[in-house]
Amino acid sequence: MLPLVGDLAPPHRRATALSIVVSGLLLGMLIARVLSGVVTQFTSWRDIYWLSFGLQYLILILLWFFMPDYPSTNPGGLNYFKMLWSIVTITIHEPILVQACLVGFFTSSTFTSYWTTLTFLLSSPPYNYSNLVIGLFALIGIGSMCFGPPYSRFIIDKFVPLFSVILGELICIFGISIGTYTGTFTVAGPVIQAFAIDLGLQTSQIANRSAIYSIAPKARNRVNTAYMVSVFCGQLMGTAVGNDLYAKGGWVQSGSASVGFIGAALVVCFSRGPWEKRWVGWNGGWGIRRRDLGNRKENMDKGSADVEKADVAEKSRVSEEESAKEKMVDEMGGEPSHGDGMPEDIVKEEKGVEDPNLRADEEQKL
Repeated sequence: MLPLVGDLAPPHRRATALSIVVSGLLLGMLIARVLSGVVTQFTSWRDIYWLSFGLQYLILILLWFFMPDYPSTNPGGLNYFKMLWSIVTITIHEPILVQACLVGFFTSSTFTSYWTTLTFLLSSPPYNYSNLVIGLFALIGIGSMCFGPPYSRFIIDKFVPLFSVILGELICIFGISIGTYTGTFTVAGPVIQAFAIDLGLQTSQIANRSAIYSIAPKARNRVNTAYMVSVFCGQLMGTAVGNDLYAKGGWVQSGSASVGFIGAALVVCFSRGPWEKRWVGWNGGWGIRRRDLGNRKENMDKGSADVEKADVAEKSRVSEEESAKEKMVDEMGGEPSHGDGMPEDIVKEEKGVEDPNLRADEEQKL
């Protein structure tokens, strides 16, 4: 779905379009936690899997009827195994993709680590919340989803993606630090952390995708596959590490690991600048405004000038044709013109009108 959005959306509005879809994906993940809490509170935990089964088939039916048809980006065909291998080769040769994958890996690990260990924290003293109340905590993150599209419209679409990624990581580390070191004695800490993590994760993911979709327009699905594999691996790592550290040292120790993960993501961000062509460095400057927007404006102005020149040339051509017709009439003795200034006999000949005098001569000869 996301590569399709990258294909259909224009470059200067790609981040805004992606933010709408990414908001839907994250919203589904958060709504799932609310539903799981409600279902397990009043029925068996197995029922949530039956609900998931039905929703998947509902999605399949909706896609069948409403998914637009669009042409293949590789109409000549592509071998399946070569396609899988090309994912590896693209990753090896594209520094910006590797940077985005590493950032996505570390950032997504904090998301799953938080939402997994939060259940342990809130179900134990001093909170002792029920499954229903713990599930309702996901509603906090839903509020942050509303900031995605306007933020993408006014920030990500106007500045380089790396700038937005760094902002997202700073939001994450701010919320994680507050939630980790205050969550054991006040519920306000986990509330702030939930809002900050969801907002920061959404910001960094949208910016990363906006950056990597410009790498290979005909291979956006493969680029997206490489990125999502790293994100899912990060989620698995966050769940495993978060659970293990919580069992050994509690909420603070698992949260401190998340602070370290965001720190690692920031190191990756600052290791390579937005205009650097190589793997590491800041060549090309520190400018954060997108330079392709200026080129786009120049192209639009150039296109308008070309249209004006074409109009002038067309008017000149029409004027020259009219002058040539008038000159032809004058040379033929000023015969009365019909239609577009052509002599009467020429008009009759072109229209297929028979001259009566010629017809009489032919009858006399016969």
